Amino acid sequence: MTRRNERVNSLLVEVIAEVVMREVKDPRLPGLITITRVEVSSDLKTAKVFFSLIGPEKDKLIALKLLQDAAGFIAMTASKKVVLKYFPQLTFKLDDTLEKHQRIDDLLKQIDIEKHSRHTE
Repeated sequence: MTRRNERVNSLLVEVIAEVVMREVKDPRLPGLITITRVEVSSDLKTAKVFFSLIGPEKDKLIALKLLQDAAGFIAMTASKKVVLKYFPQLTFKLDDTLEKHQRIDDLLKQIDIEKHSRHTE
């Protein structure tokens, strides 16, 4: 990844997060959505926007659909805050990194509990 792409990714995280938080007024949008990262393509024409949401899977799927439906509005609004020759087409993706880390942590704790129970028998 080039330095330019890294800077654009970082900038887009901030701008898109601000737009989602302040400009997207859909009451069906569940919970607090966090934009975790953006991966812009090498030609800067498309960008994957990863977000996380704490809550049930149903809420995450609703948020994904609503954000994807609002992608054009979000891109148009964000493009007014960022100077880029072309603003990338946005695709939203659910970032499940936190859940994966939590699952690994839970498994490691379970292994540790089982080890201790075997040593005390």
